[in-house]
Amino acid sequence: MKYVLMFTSDPAQLASVSEDDAQAVYGRIYAWFQENAASIADSGAELQPVETATTVKHGGVVVDGPFNEAKEVVGGFSVIDVADMDAAIALARTWPHLELPGVAVEIRPMVEDYSQFE
Repeated sequence: MKYVLMFTSDPAQLASVSEDDAQAVYGRIYAWFQENAASIADSGAELQPVETATTVKHGGVVVDGPFNEAKEVVGGFSVIDVADMDAAIALARTWPHLELPGVAVEIRPMVEDYSQFE
């Protein structure tokens, strides 16, 4: 089954992390993708900082910034293909960035069956 891992963080909490520590974790993230290549269906993408976001809202209103007022922001995503939610959770728990404060991985099953539209 395919799941999307959304890598989130609280930029305010990450601001307290030293540049050396952040770079060390980033190196482990690179290795994580290589070590888990068999489960990764789409490597996804790292996103530019939240300050670069633009949102189009209901009625066509365009605003600068992210779509919500949450403290956490999505910094990237990846699509994995594993047996079930337990396997997705096990994989997400190994995400190296979880070593840092304010970081989380949201796991969401993907809709794969669109046969009702045929």
